[in-house]
Amino acid sequence: MLRIVVAKPGLDGHDRGAKVVARALRDAGHEVIYTGLHQTPEQIVETAIQEDADLVGLSVLSGAHMTQFRRIIELLAERDAADIVVFGGGIVPDEDLPALTELGVAKIFTPGATTTEITDWVNTRFPDQA
Repeated sequence: MLRIVVAKPGLDGHDRGAKVVARALRDAGHEVIYTGLHQTPEQIVETAIQEDADLVGLSVLSGAHMTQFRRIIELLAERDAADIVVFGGGIVPDEDLPALTELGVAKIFTPGATTTEITDWVNTRFPDQA
């Protein structure tokens, strides 16, 4: 079983998608910690470390995806926790996907992605813990 932190960084107040993904990951057999709305990158990283998370899933609909993902990856590295896999979803333009990959984001799910796609990706990425 994987431990997955699902978080909503920044000022974005729409969390239905994050809750749906969190429930799908839970139903797929993983332990999910949902942080709630309006989390700072520092709070998200602290939660991931305290919860001994394997992954952090971020939901960003505000357009601040480059800033939020970059800061969380930087903070994980500073805390010697770069082994925590970061993935996410939300409103992310296709042209930003290569830059996010360069930052170290493992996967971005854009609008229209199904919960099955997300859980299948997690289970394929971590086959020993699915």
